[in-house]
Amino acid sequence: MHLLALTTCWLLALSAPAMAAQVYKWVDAQGVTHFDAQPPQGQDAVQLDTPPPPRPGSTTPRSPPANQGAAQQRAIDAKVRAQVNADQARLDEYCERMRTNLAQLKINPRVREKVEGGVRPLSEDDRQARITEMQQAIMQNCE
Repeated sequence: MHLLALTTCWLLALSAPAMAAQVYKWVDAQGVTHFDAQPPQGQDAVQLDTPPPPRPGSTTPRSPPANQGAAQQRAIDAKVRAQVNADQARLDEYCERMRTNLAQLKINPRVREKVEGGVRPLSEDDRQARITEMQQAIMQNCE
């Protein structure tokens, strides 16, 4: 029984090169593409190069293990999460600055602004226009 199994294994191992037959490709008159081990009679056929069969005991390159892909995904997720948190922190800082400026404009009627080489007081119309601008900016970006 063991001799039969051993003989069968040897025959299968030695027959692998015989299974690597040549493949031909051609297109018939109806436009259908065919693949076969025998070229057709009276038609042009292209001989395709087929890779040799793997040798017994050889290893084939494998894709990375699933856990490595999961680790890469976790690293990318952490990077994106950090970026989102940094963006949110910048937005929070911006909104706090805008709300502080709005409070200054509402509470202090004598607001001054820096202009070329000096400081000038804002007119009431300018102050009201800036209050409206700040409120709109806060509504669009902060709420």
